[in-house]
Amino acid sequence: MAHEDAGHYAAKHPEGTEADPDIKQTLQQKIKDGKISCAAAHAIAAERKVAPKDVGIAIDLMEARIQKCQMGLFGYQPQKCIVKPAVNPSSEIETAVKAHLVEGRIACKKCWEIAEQLGAQKMDVASVCESMQVKINKCQLGAF
Repeated sequence: MAHEDAGHYAAKHPEGTEADPDIKQTLQQKIKDGKISCAAAHAIAAERKVAPKDVGIAIDLMEARIQKCQMGLFGYQPQKCIVKPAVNPSSEIETAVKAHLVEGRIACKKCWEIAEQLGAQKMDVASVCESMQVKINKCQLGAF
C-alpha cells in the first residue's frame, strides 16, 4: 500500500470481506486513537486461537493502523523504522536466515521462529537481515 493510501486499509481486501465479530469486539476495546501495537494484535490472535492474519484483516476493515512492529520495521515515531543493521551479526542467525530465504527474502514468521529457536530477540534477527540486505516480507498481520 502506498503512503498516500494510508487510512484506506479495507481496500486491500475483496469487497464483502467481513471481520470475525469476536475479534472485532476485542479490537474495539484495544484500539486507541485508531492504532494498535503489533504485540497487542498478536496477543489477541493467541487469546482467540486464530491466525494473526485474521486479526490483521479485522484491523484493516476497522481502518486502524498497526504500530510498533516487533521486528522494528514500521510504526515508530518519528523515524517509522527503528531496526538498524547488526554491527557484529550473529553467524548462527545469518545461517538460519540463509536457510529460509525464498527469492532473496524471508517471511516474518520465519524470523520469529529463528528468534525462538536461537533464544534471540525478534529485533536481533531483523537487524541481521538488515546487515545481510535481506528484505523481510509476509507480515503475519498483513501490514506488508
